[in-house]
Amino acid sequence: MVDEKLRQLLSPVRIASLTLRNRVFVPGHTTNFGLHNEPTARLAAYHAERARGGVGLIITEAIRVHPTSAGRSISLGSFTDACVPAYQRVTDAVHEHGARIFAQIMHAGRQANGDAARTAAWSSSPVAWAAGAHVPHAMGRRDLATVVDAFAAAARRMRRAGFDGLEVHAGHGHLLQQFLSPHTNRRDDDYGGSLANRMRLTREVLDAVHAATDLPVGLRISADEFLPGGLDPDAMVEIVARLRAGHPLAYVHVSHSAYHGSWSLATQMADMSFGHAPFRHHAARFSREFPGLPVLAVCRLDSLPEAAELIAAGEADLVGLARPHIADPHLVRKAAEGRQHEARSCLACNQGCIARVEASLPITCVVNPEVGAEREWTSARHRPVSPRRVLVVGGGPAGLAAATAARRAGHRVTLAEAADDLGGQVRVAARVPGRERLGLLTRDLAAEARAVGVEILLGHRVTTAGVRDGGYDDVVVATGSRPARRALPGGPPVLDLWQAVELLDAPGAGDGAYVVLDDDGTWAASSVAEALARRGARVHLVSPTASLAARITTYSRLALLRRFTELGVVVHPLRTLRVVGGDTVALTGPLAGTDVPVDGVTAVVDAGAPAADDTLFRHLEAAPDGPRIHLVGDANAPRTTLEAVYEGRYAGAFLGRHDSSEAAAVALAY
Repeated sequence: MVDEKLRQLLSPVRIASLTLRNRVFVPGHTTNFGLHNEPTARLAAYHAERARGGVGLIITEAIRVHPTSAGRSISLGSFTDACVPAYQRVTDAVHEHGARIFAQIMHAGRQANGDAARTAAWSSSPVAWAAGAHVPHAMGRRDLATVVDAFAAAARRMRRAGFDGLEVHAGHGHLLQQFLSPHTNRRDDDYGGSLANRMRLTREVLDAVHAATDLPVGLRISADEFLPGGLDPDAMVEIVARLRAGHPLAYVHVSHSAYHGSWSLATQMADMSFGHAPFRHHAARFSREFPGLPVLAVCRLDSLPEAAELIAAGEADLVGLARPHIADPHLVRKAAEGRQHEARSCLACNQGCIARVEASLPITCVVNPEVGAEREWTSARHRPVSPRRVLVVGGGPAGLAAATAARRAGHRVTLAEAADDLGGQVRVAARVPGRERLGLLTRDLAAEARAVGVEILLGHRVTTAGVRDGGYDDVVVATGSRPARRALPGGPPVLDLWQAVELLDAPGAGDGAYVVLDDDGTWAASSVAEALARRGARVHLVSPTASLAARITTYSRLALLRRFTELGVVVHPLRTLRVVGGDTVALTGPLAGTDVPVDGVTAVVDAGAPAADDTLFRHLEAAPDGPRIHLVGDANAPRTTLEAVYEGRYAGAFLGRHDSSEAAAVALAY
């Protein structure tokens, strides 16, 4: 049954002359599915799947209007008329499933550095977005005219490609915001200084776009830059009021942040540490200030029931869920059919989405490994298989994913877990304060496995003899890995990561000082260090690498750094640990004069590289005959949940046909 708030969320709404079938939209988010700055069949299939899932509106990722904004060839652009057919294929794919689609057009400005395209980034002033970044070219009048013309040309092309509307991006610290903001605009000509001058380029762009097409045009803004001397909600309310007075805005899409190497950038892709809907008050402010102007709200709206609260409270007219739609493209359809409990949860971990964008890789998702390969997975599921008897050993993410995929493929599946609970290492990680949303992965995977009929045995330790005598056709070994714990003779006690997590719940855990050794640069060490500091401990985080938390995306690391600063966590890059004696250690590095003594150490937490728990696999592989063996997740090689869920899903889905063309198509799709 659909409750009243969800019913309101799923009701139709008008944007200008268009009627959307519901108030849920997929906001623009980078996929890196482009090729030569044009959309691909892969991108069309990605958006089509979300349209099929019931969403009312899809807004594309940023379509760069000029080559100086391209940055990389995998981004989207509109540089010549030749791009129109490729965009037409995207709009056709979305329209086939009843959704509307708007094209977001933008110029990135100063962060579109020329490493790939060998072009100079353009901006209002020669101010780099971060320390060490390229200093941009301060645009001249011909440059400004070129950009305005490029916006108009892009608008015409998107109209020809069949888009239902346009969104001009004037937020997130991109070019238009760089002109609007006194933080970045240091000009003394007609485009700098006063608010009217700083708004001039945005006005000219909107004038040109409206003159080029009759499509409805929305505006995306950042309500707050979170920068000293930058734009704040009061300033943005005035800017929107002035723009609305001179231009027929179809809506205002209220986001926040600037593309700046500080905490501001971390808010743009707020991870699980921020909590649900941390910036909803911005959309609420614009709804109050501009009655009659549709307001779109976005950022960490984790689920449809939670997003529906904003509609019910009158804080927004539409709600955008990007990462949740990456995790589950059928959110809306499930809610409309009373199957909200089946929706796959977004973890807000930033691991498969923005972390891969940062690495110039196509996005994927921890909880949904089919992202970016929707066509291939759909084709593979439609192939009949001969049922097999399957044993999955291990109830962590890899094992649960394998068991469910195998059962969905038509096999008879038993999952055996030695512990009394499912979840493996993710269950341990979810006990760390601030990382609780990881537990949603285990909850959802376990619920799905039970729903499809996987037989689950808890507290059951599998032996080689048991496998040999069980009559199985396939055995999937998903036994995970073991944490590291190096000895420090004559020094403080050493805890492995699992022991450190147990300690967090113990009385007196915040007493004394802890040294956390971080060899991997992942969340494992940083989250434990933060949790200990929150308990009141003095914490030293030590890494042999030159960078703190190198394997955590910048979008999350910038927020982590702020919390470390507030909590007093002392970070020691380029250092290792040497025992001095008793409770004293020395942190030593390769540079002269950098040794740091730390005394009064309660314990050392070893977050070094774990070891694969592959003993069962080795024994089974050594047997002369028996079932086919598949090794997945950390038992294969210690990595992350991203690889574990994918390998489990792949192994379970293609049991007995790993050499098939369907399996090859999926494997090569990424």
